[in-house]
Amino acid sequence: MLPREYHHGSETLPVTYDVDVLVVGGGPAGIGAALAAARQGMRVLIVEQFNCLGGVAGAGGHGAMHLFTPWRADPRIVGGIPAEIAHELVRRGFGEIRWGEVDFEVEGLKLILDEQVREAGVQLLYYTFFCESLVEQSAVVGAVVQNKTGRQAILAKRVVDCTGDGDAAASAGAPFEQGRTSDHKCQPVTLMFTIGGVDWSRVSAWRTDFQMAHVWKTAQENGDMEPFQSVIMNFIWTPTRPDHVGINFTHITNIDTTKCEDLTAATIEGRRQAFHATEVFRKYVPGMERCFIVSTPNTIGLRESRRILGEVVLTEQDMLAQRTWDDSIGYGSFFIDVHHIDGPGMDQETFDPEPGFKYQIPYRILVPRTVENILTAGRCVSVTHIALGSIRVMVQCMLTGEAAGAAAALSIREGVTPRNVNIRALQSLLRQSGAILSEEDIAH
Repeated sequence: MLPREYHHGSETLPVTYDVDVLVVGGGPAGIGAALAAARQGMRVLIVEQFNCLGGVAGAGGHGAMHLFTPWRADPRIVGGIPAEIAHELVRRGFGEIRWGEVDFEVEGLKLILDEQVREAGVQLLYYTFFCESLVEQSAVVGAVVQNKTGRQAILAKRVVDCTGDGDAAASAGAPFEQGRTSDHKCQPVTLMFTIGGVDWSRVSAWRTDFQMAHVWKTAQENGDMEPFQSVIMNFIWTPTRPDHVGINFTHITNIDTTKCEDLTAATIEGRRQAFHATEVFRKYVPGMERCFIVSTPNTIGLRESRRILGEVVLTEQDMLAQRTWDDSIGYGSFFIDVHHIDGPGMDQETFDPEPGFKYQIPYRILVPRTVENILTAGRCVSVTHIALGSIRVMVQCMLTGEAAGAAAALSIREGVTPRNVNIRALQSLLRQSGAILSEEDIAH
């Protein structure tokens, strides 16, 4: 039976849910965490601020999920829930797998994720904002949330912070770092947008330079484009929507993603840049002469904010050395992708590794220091500023989420904190779901 009230400081809050695992945030990490925990028989609740799951892939409008393979090589090195969702997108006619990624229709992903969590028995609250963690004797016991119903308490045996910004762990008192060491500035943010009316065959036949730097340079020299960006991050196209292209191009610097005022300003500027860029496309890109804005998404795309310090801090040196870890929960392989913090283009810290690059991800980067019963997953895990450039992408966020959800369930079953979970038992659970943790798994 639910306790009727929770006394929190001077507040008396109604308790609306009492669950085994509370997942804060329904992005790629939250999806992995919720499905993994629910499939282990846990009572799971996701609280999500928007009206869909998927995070940057849903509300953020980014219709490409990578990376499932080593950098510019084969074979597949990520399985489990990320691979399951990628293949479901293809099976349902919403996407296509190629070059180690899946490109997909965002609306199709939203539908599939709604179905996946419902089938797993996960409870879901949309339009719900996390406010603060409930902590008793250095252990997280739930969260305060706010929605149209009002301010309320949710109790949980375990909490998985999948907010991207580390909101729940930071609120609980876990230590964190933010941005680059010199001044704590974070990578720029991007508002994705979708254009229609594109003749993709002409675009792809003409485009020889992926980043199209010469196009933007010429447009700026001619006075047709403002110098907010010097390279394109990606044109995202799928044959299921042949005349639509997702655009990763807008570039807004000096944003602290933990501040509402900054997020508001970035969204307004990102939308302005999107319409301005579309005019440039019409004039300078063959096949886009008649393109138009179809949509801008519900949220800005965020690359970096808090990084919660864990039992291990994964560094770029660990990644580049392809260090092995006894507590591996899977692989990452994306290049070290650091967008320029102080201006357009890519940062000098960006690193393009040799084909075949991959690295193991240790479980301990999910376990915050000093507080118990909470795990992190996604881009707020314990890594350096530069290493985040690789691990922050969606497939690896979902992978860390799956490991966190499985660990939360296992820790409840074993009667231990997530810090003390049996690593071999956790790895066995992950392998049972098809996860790939080691060279031996890749070989099979």
